[in-house]
Amino acid sequence: MPRDIIRVTIEDLSQFAKTLRSDLPNPPSHVETLSLIARAAGYRNFQHLREKNTPLPQANDKQVRRALRYFDETGVMVEWPIRRGVRELCVWAIWANLPSRQKLHEREISALIDTYTQFRDAAQIRRTLVDMGLLVRESDGSNYQRLHKRPSAEAQVLIQRIAARQKERS
Repeated sequence: MPRDIIRVTIEDLSQFAKTLRSDLPNPPSHVETLSLIARAAGYRNFQHLREKNTPLPQANDKQVRRALRYFDETGVMVEWPIRRGVRELCVWAIWANLPSRQKLHEREISALIDTYTQFRDAAQIRRTLVDMGLLVRESDGSNYQRLHKRPSAEAQVLIQRIAARQKERS
């Protein structure tokens, strides 16, 4: 007989361990209970579980919705935001579409940026990417390369939503 796989999501592992301990006749300490739960889930101990499952910070949905207004239904940026915070969030979506580990000439990167914007101001977007440390420019200014950075929670959500829009349209 095949076994059914049942997934369980535990919002607060510490509270779960406390509740479990309260139902046991001779409960182990709280730390021992956390380690027992972690080992049952396939980890060496609680620290290993925490290391592999670091929770992502919750994204500010209001900021994401505000930034999404600057993109059309195909994921193309239609307008340059005036507010700096929204502008920098929107630039992450452009950054996500640039190839990593590849040097691009100024014309090549401008052409790529123009495919993801309607207002065709690649120079301004390049400067913003460089200022934010997302793009590095060689000293002679001819080649650019995308740097690997971890987007904020809001940027991650924005990138995912825009990618979903692009996928729907293709």
